[in-house]
Amino acid sequence: AVFPSGINNNNQEECPYLQRQNACQRITDANMFALISLPPGMDKAEWLASNTVAFFKHINLFSSALSEFCTPSTCPTACGPGNMVYFWTDDHGRKLKCSAPLYFDYAMSYIQELLTDEDVFPTKAGATFPTGFIFLVQKVFLLLLRTLAHIYWSHYSEVLALDLHPHLNTLFSHLTLFCQQHSLLDPEDMKPLQDLITAL
Repeated sequence: AVFPSGINNNNQEECPYLQRQNACQRITDANMFALISLPPGMDKAEWLASNTVAFFKHINLFSSALSEFCTPSTCPTACGPGNMVYFWTDDHGRKLKCSAPLYFDYAMSYIQELLTDEDVFPTKAGATFPTGFIFLVQKVFLLLLRTLAHIYWSHYSEVLALDLHPHLNTLFSHLTLFCQQHSLLDPEDMKPLQDLITAL
């Protein structure tokens, strides 16, 4: 849902996901810093790869649970906080403005393809990660961040109604801390979500 013009989305009353009673909900009190830190003796690329796969599975599952609410008519554009519009860049470098379900379908298909490509995410012992692996991981995390941002911005009322906000908050906190710890996202990409990061 696109907020009508004139509503100030910086006002916490207008953004239910920033309200304290919602933002404080989690599914675990686990120490997130222990979860995101590179374990001693583990290869960093291996650590990034296994976490990328895990985050993709969790976020894909979470967004699938809300897919009936995210349709071309409810979400004609893929957008996030502040009505920031996300454009999909095709194979020819053209920017496409598309509905949210189409954008996120492109995103999840792109990630799935990368994760199953043995040349990018090798699963065999002794196989090496490609040059530029970190840039591909950064792109994956940007797409995952945008998926969660769209859910917060456009589908938070459904998340609340389904009592899924503790899961969403935990997933988002884990993802943003992991990205900060391993320098996976540009501060510019995080900026529209800074209120939420601070609230959580």
